[in-house]
Amino acid sequence: MQVIVNTDKNITLTEEATAEIVSEIESKLSHFSSHLTRVEVHLSDGSAGRSTGDDIQCQLEARPEGKNPEFASDNASSVESAVNGAIRKMQHVLETTFGRADHRKGSSSMGGVEPL
Repeated sequence: MQVIVNTDKNITLTEEATAEIVSEIESKLSHFSSHLTRVEVHLSDGSAGRSTGDDIQCQLEARPEGKNPEFASDNASSVESAVNGAIRKMQHVLETTFGRADHRKGSSSMGGVEPL
């Protein structure tokens, strides 16, 4: 799974901050990594640097292999909070997406264990 971090002109990230975002996404979405080819992170500051509350937006785009892209976003007052919120939402989206796919293939939601 490749992780790409993009920012608008109002957000500047150090190499360390970018690496931390990549690491966080790889860690939190590791359960789905075999299904994903790429995750793109888009960070933007809607207030152009002014402090107006939850003005940092993080949009995540996950590209499942052979499927349509999935999206999740979150707004917060810091990059870290926005990224964490978007990751949390993306986990739910991917659980739903791959849970449905597994269900259609006849798999059990109990990890392959058939209910009694």
